Amino acid sequence: MLGWALTFLVIALIAGLLGFTTVAGAAMGIAKIVFFVFLVLFVVSAIMHLMRGRGVGGGL
Repeated sequence: MLGWALTFLVIALIAGLLGFTTVAGAAMGIAKIVFFVFLVLFVVSAIMHLMRGRGVGGGL
Protein backbone atom coordinates (compact mmCIF):
# COMPACT_ATOMS: atom_id res chain seq x y z
CA MET A 1 0.00 0.00 0.00
CA LEU A 2 2.92 2.30 0.68
CA GLY A 3 4.08 1.57 -2.85
CA TRP A 4 0.79 2.90 -4.23
CA ALA A 5 1.17 6.10 -2.19
CA LEU A 6 4.69 6.61 -3.53
CA THR A 7 3.50 5.91 -7.08
CA PHE A 8 0.78 8.55 -6.87
CA LEU A 9 3.25 10.97 -5.29
CA VAL A 10 5.64 10.53 -8.22
CA ILE A 11 2.76 10.96 -10.68
CA ALA A 12 1.75 14.16 -8.89
CA LEU A 13 5.30 15.53 -8.95
CA ILE A 14 5.77 14.78 -12.65
CA ALA A 15 2.35 16.23 -13.53
CA GLY A 16 3.15 19.33 -11.48
CA LEU A 17 6.46 19.81 -13.29
CA LEU A 18 4.71 19.48 -16.66
CA GLY A 19 2.01 21.97 -15.70
CA PHE A 20 -0.93 19.60 -15.34
CA THR A 21 -2.12 21.14 -12.09
CA THR A 22 -5.50 19.36 -12.01
CA VAL A 23 -3.91 15.94 -12.47
CA ALA A 24 -1.20 16.80 -9.97
CA GLY A 25 -3.76 17.88 -7.37
CA ALA A 26 -5.84 14.75 -7.83
CA ALA A 27 -2.83 12.45 -7.66
CA MET A 28 -1.56 14.22 -4.54
CA GLY A 29 -4.96 13.84 -2.88
CA ILE A 30 -5.04 10.13 -3.68
CA ALA A 31 -1.47 9.73 -2.41
CA LYS A 32 -2.40 11.38 0.90
CA ILE A 33 -5.45 9.18 1.39
CA VAL A 34 -3.59 5.97 0.57
CA PHE A 35 -0.69 6.96 2.85
CA PHE A 36 -2.97 7.65 5.81
CA VAL A 37 -4.84 4.38 5.27
CA PHE A 38 -1.46 2.62 5.26
CA LEU A 39 -0.44 4.46 8.43
CA VAL A 40 -3.64 3.52 10.28
CA LEU A 41 -3.38 -0.13 9.23
CA PHE A 42 0.28 -0.23 10.28
CA VAL A 43 -0.48 1.20 13.74
CA VAL A 44 -3.40 -1.20 14.26
CA SER A 45 -1.21 -4.13 13.16
CA ALA A 46 1.59 -3.09 15.52
CA ILE A 47 -0.81 -2.74 18.47
CA MET A 48 -2.40 -6.12 17.75
CA HIS A 49 1.04 -7.72 17.55
CA LEU A 50 2.02 -6.25 20.93
CA MET A 51 -1.28 -7.27 22.54
CA ARG A 52 -1.05 -10.85 21.29
CA GLY A 53 2.26 -11.65 23.02
CA ARG A 54 3.90 -15.05 22.99
CA GLY A 55 1.40 -16.99 25.10
CA VAL A 56 2.09 -19.89 27.50
CA GLY A 57 4.28 -22.07 25.28
CA GLY A 58 6.63 -19.34 24.18
CA GLY A 59 6.70 -20.42 20.55
CA LEU A 60 9.86 -20.90 18.51
